Amino acid sequence: MTSMRRASIRRETSETRISATVDLDGTGAAKVTTGIGFLDHMLTALARHGMLDLELAAEGDLHVDAHHTTEDTGIVLGQAVAKALGEKRGIRRYGAATIPMDEALAEAAVDVSGRPFLAWDVRFPTMTVGGMDTELFVEWFRAFTTNAGITLHVTLRAGANSHHIAEACFKALARALRQAVEADPRAAGSIPSTKGRLVG
Repeated sequence: MTSMRRASIRRETSETRISATVDLDGTGAAKVTTGIGFLDHMLTALARHGMLDLELAAEGDLHVDAHHTTEDTGIVLGQAVAKALGEKRGIRRYGAATIPMDEALAEAAVDVSGRPFLAWDVRFPTMTVGGMDTELFVEWFRAFTTNAGITLHVTLRAGANSHHIAEACFKALARALRQAVEADPRAAGSIPSTKGRLVG
């Protein structure tokens, strides 16, 4: 990874130890180890469809449950994305994607605004998927959104299978984020805001 839009973050608490490196101009390569197989699967999909390179390693108190590890990976990845974006010069800023996954259909809309906000309209038909509590997905998305400094709307339009629903949501985020952070050739390095800056 040689892009200038690259950042590394390390976070250690009494509950988790996480390090992540992200390259926003990557090829979708991912090396993810969180100890939670299904979360690894989702973050790998996020990298692949967001065309960002991601290396993330997490050790957490999984003997308690997966909550702290899930939330803290969202925190660290969000911080890495924010750091890689810097002043956000020359980006498109907005992105949106609608992703089908068999019977599931999820929409994501992103504004790289500097103002964190998550609107989450997603329901899961089961309490777990792949051994992971489905209630943890909103925790990951909230942590990521807050720390990346983005506005994110995720809406489930259809879905009956929890695996398909989760995967559609992560892939929708990936595609919307990819669109929002990519370089706008007409922007000439300017900040896409009438305020002249993109912060809260």
